[in-house]
Amino acid sequence: MTVARTKSVLTLAAASLLCVALAGCNTYQPAPKAFNEASIQPYRLDSGDRLRVNVFEQAGLTGTYTVDQAGYVAFPLIGAVPSRGHTLPELEKMIAGKLRQGYLRDPDVTIEVDRYRSVFIMGEVGQAGQYSYVPGMTVQNAIAVAGGYSPRANQRDVDVTRKINGRVITGRISISEPIMAGDTVYVRERLF
Repeated sequence: MTVARTKSVLTLAAASLLCVALAGCNTYQPAPKAFNEASIQPYRLDSGDRLRVNVFEQAGLTGTYTVDQAGYVAFPLIGAVPSRGHTLPELEKMIAGKLRQGYLRDPDVTIEVDRYRSVFIMGEVGQAGQYSYVPGMTVQNAIAVAGGYSPRANQRDVDVTRKINGRVITGRISISEPIMAGDTVYVRERLF
């Protein structure tokens, strides 16, 4: 085989490998419409959220409660209250309704999130791991909390995995997009 022919075969092989590599990068689609819709919906509770529950003039019932792995809040007098997937006003009504069934005449229940469930930041960042979520957090904020980008990081967009209506969905979003409590952010390695 001549040197010129060997070079052209190697060039063709390199071009083929590059095409295969670039085709593999397109396995993720842009984030579905549900990603943006989920970020503007009322906050839905899930495992790991810690709630501050205030029952007016009932110091024994007022306190901090955590949504457990099964999606319930263990509440005095009324037991386990299903919380996963519910908004704060929905949970307030459920607790007040159960307390009204033989415990309190007209309970006034208010709930706020004391600590949101964590976000997970993986891939090409300084310190991959689990971090506290702060309302209004963007992908860029989350990456900064995780020690910034590594030298090999793709800084244009990231893959985010999010639970929406009980389904786990992964999509690619820009770094300026908001994230939600419970999201997993994956910073990919850049090709060149």
